[in-house]
Amino acid sequence: MDPRSISIIIPTYNEEAIIAQSLKTLLSITEQSEKVEIIISDASNDETPMILSDFQVTVCRSEKGRAIQMNTGARLAQGDILYFLHADTLPPETFIDNIRSASADGKKAGCFRMDFNDSNPVMSLYGWFTQFPLMVCRGGDQSLFIDKSLFHDIGGFDETMMVMEDINIITRIEQHERFHILENQVTTSARRYHQNGIIRLQLIFGTIHLMYALGCDQETIIRYYRDNIIGE
Repeated sequence: MDPRSISIIIPTYNEEAIIAQSLKTLLSITEQSEKVEIIISDASNDETPMILSDFQVTVCRSEKGRAIQMNTGARLAQGDILYFLHADTLPPETFIDNIRSASADGKKAGCFRMDFNDSNPVMSLYGWFTQFPLMVCRGGDQSLFIDKSLFHDIGGFDETMMVMEDINIITRIEQHERFHILENQVTTSARRYHQNGIIRLQLIFGTIHLMYALGCDQETIIRYYRDNIIGE
């Protein structure tokens, strides 16, 4: 087993409704693990900072934007492996061992498959597709582990990007190393699908992927995103 240390980095923005439960669950999974730290990169203007103060985690303030926040957290990280996790996504209970085993096998970057906290058959189908090595099936909700040296070699997340920063970094990783999809699943919240419609939101995400693939600029993609997705 790879004994290297792991830094879990979570970007938060106005997550007062969910962050306490998310951290309680995450801490219960990691409490027996050595050489693991949790860093919250927070850009909130609600009660999230006050809630975070109740937990034994490292909190840093950041400008808003997932790419910016994740880079901010990474600069503080002491771990040999960086693990980027969304606030509304919970990793499998074995994720520390899974990541260390992958690292011991020479896998320098990858993600988990994904499931939703919703038993709707359509949502299950969306999760099922995340096992395939297709970029359209990737997303930040699947989390990301990456060797810290590789992260620095590729320049981290592109801070000019407000959307699709997760796809962009995977593309750059694949220019250096194979990107691996681990067998276990993270569980992510279906809240945005409930707010926006299960089919409708998936079509919006598909359109955003297409716009990015066709080379649309960030301003155009962001405008489409903000005009069509509720709850962001």
